[in-house]
Amino acid sequence: MNQIESMLLDLKNTSELMIDLAYSSLLFYSQEIAEEVIFLEERMDEISSDIQEEIVNFGKAAPEEFAKLTILLRMQMAIEDIANAAASIADVVLRGLGDHPVMRMSIQESDVVIDRVVVSPESKMKNRTLGEMKLSTNCGMFVIAIKRGKQYIYGPGRLNMILEGDVLIANGSEDGVALFRGFADGSEDI
Repeated sequence: MNQIESMLLDLKNTSELMIDLAYSSLLFYSQEIAEEVIFLEERMDEISSDIQEEIVNFGKAAPEEFAKLTILLRMQMAIEDIANAAASIADVVLRGLGDHPVMRMSIQESDVVIDRVVVSPESKMKNRTLGEMKLSTNCGMFVIAIKRGKQYIYGPGRLNMILEGDVLIANGSEDGVALFRGFADGSEDI
């Protein structure tokens, strides 16, 4: 049962990130962020399939737990519905339908932006922890997720090490985006 609970938590965290990214892709008309949502949606399908398989196997081994398993299955399906809705929002951007005057007005009202960067070989960010870099102090950006290969670290803390090739997803003030990108590509020293 612990394996199922762990996968459900991963599913929930992924769907929360997808919602944030989907709205950001729409508000800022970012194809790159929209593509990240679609990638995450594919990952959600894999996790959901794994959860369903685990539930069936657990149900065979412990049929008396059927009621609990039904609730877990309903949770999995509801979370997947949320993820699918986020993917639909991102699809609006990918199909070129999100560049609308109302969206531009929304952007002007927004105080927070979300950005996505890749840590280059030249970056001074690599092999340092988030705590050492103090990004929120140095550029006003706060890392909300790290993508390392196909794995995600949600809500990383000050002890999380940044590696070359990591994809950092951060939110913060629009003024900090250029500096954040410079830190990641090595053009700025942190």
